Amino acid sequence: MSPSTRRSFLKSAGVFGAAAMTTARGLARVPDPVRLPDDVSIFTEAEPAGIRLTRSNQTWQARNIEVETDPATGKIFLHAPQASVTRIRLRWEGSLPETWRYLGDHWERSYGDLEWRALVGERLMPWYFLASGGGATNGYGVKTGAAAICCWQADAGGITLWLDVSNGGGGVTLGDRRLLAATLVIQKGQPGETPAAAAHALCRAMCDKPTLPARPLYGSNNWYYAYGQNMSAEASLKDAALTAELMPNEPGNPPFVVIDMGWGAARDGAGPVADTQLGFPDMSQLAAQMKQMGVRPGIWTRPTLTTEKLALPWRLPPAGGRTKGDLITIDSSIPEALAYIGDSIRTIRGWGFELIKHDYSTFDLTGRWGFQMGPDLTDKGWHFQDRSKTTAEIVRGLYRAIRAGAGDATLIGCNTIGHLSAGLVEAQRIGDDTSGREWSRTRKMGVNALAFRMAQHNTFFAADADCVPVTRAIPWNLTTQWLDLVARSGTALFVSVDPAVIQPGQKPALKAAFAAAAQVQQPGAAIDWMETTIPESWRLDGKPIHYDWYLDR
Repeated sequence: MSPSTRRSFLKSAGVFGAAAMTTARGLARVPDPVRLPDDVSIFTEAEPAGIRLTRSNQTWQARNIEVETDPATGKIFLHAPQASVTRIRLRWEGSLPETWRYLGDHWERSYGDLEWRALVGERLMPWYFLASGGGATNGYGVKTGAAAICCWQADAGGITLWLDVSNGGGGVTLGDRRLLAATLVIQKGQPGETPAAAAHALCRAMCDKPTLPARPLYGSNNWYYAYGQNMSAEASLKDAALTAELMPNEPGNPPFVVIDMGWGAARDGAGPVADTQLGFPDMSQLAAQMKQMGVRPGIWTRPTLTTEKLALPWRLPPAGGRTKGDLITIDSSIPEALAYIGDSIRTIRGWGFELIKHDYSTFDLTGRWGFQMGPDLTDKGWHFQDRSKTTAEIVRGLYRAIRAGAGDATLIGCNTIGHLSAGLVEAQRIGDDTSGREWSRTRKMGVNALAFRMAQHNTFFAADADCVPVTRAIPWNLTTQWLDLVARSGTALFVSVDPAVIQPGQKPALKAAFAAAAQVQQPGAAIDWMETTIPESWRLDGKPIHYDWYLDR
């Protein structure tokens, strides 16, 4: 296709609009990852500054390294039998308008920091991004379940895609294996399509086979009033009794009661899972008692941390904030370690728990939280024991082992990488912790995550924007707003109610929220999400509604 023909096609398709065609550089080509990239570079342990590859048709080569890019399928392959590769960089040249707005995702959970922004060339946009302007919103991403941890950059001169194929803090040694690193997904915007609709379409296209809950998820979780203190089977049964009192009258979808961190004997949620603290003498009996009360038992676990001595050969080396001493962070690249993790999850399911929330694995495997990750996801200079797989493949393998161990239980991933957990969990914590102590944290983490990751709801998994705490520290007039939004958004609703402080007048609102959350609803959408990081205007049930998140000022 000639440049003039291509410009005519893009203009007639209404894809980019006039702003994309005319820039300070004059009439220029729009960067289009559907076509072959203009440049491909490879980064290895021996060549950390990078090697520019030479193209032959769809293949890029240098020093016995080969990258294949197939525009017809979007697939990107790597073959590097003699090199320890860390990254691949692909570049599409062209002109992006600085007047457009751009939205990226996050490495794992979000941290109150998702937002539409002007063009910022140095900004890292993990997994996918949206470019909105000229009457349309275009989407650029990779398929879920990739073998690389991917991020995008967009600047006035083009688009860059980084594929991190590292193994821990070093390069992967693939041997003769030909790695399918990632598959591109490009959504051309349609004239008049809203950015929210474009985001939803992109997420739907990135995930071929999501695993979704059979019924909407809702219930209670004790973390935001207990914070792991004074926990016991007796306290859990009190939570179950209160949740049962609040459940809807209509049968068919009873609520979950989730016991969060604090039931295990070891600190920081470490295993082995069979070692429970004295307040939980019989987990099977507890689960059975909760079921008799009409609720579904759920529980939290940290599968990648243990004190069990047999795990010593599986210990990951120090990196970042990774735990040390008698707490052993498990290397999930080792088959025996994966079997141990799967057995731990199987034990919990065998107790009768119907929901399992697995947490902390991204921090345990990398030594960093998502907000600490930049171009490097972890410290340099260490590897998993199996160096033949990428970090992304090892993480995905962990999620598969947990899925297999959980059987038919509902899984919620927390501090997990959504792009790698999609299809292996029914629900995902999409943002960092809300709070039963500081309203500003709930506002920042919860509202932001719900607004900017709503497109992942029911396309990757059911979205969980975290709990609605009901505590002395949070004014009820603020709590009711967050409760109303989550309950009517169509996403998972979990409340964290302190039985010692709940007032009789609060129960009707909680009961109404449970009744709403138990039903399938049209997903909500933030109306003003392109103007603020904490949207106040929302569309719920097809109607606009306004919240005032700053009533505490």
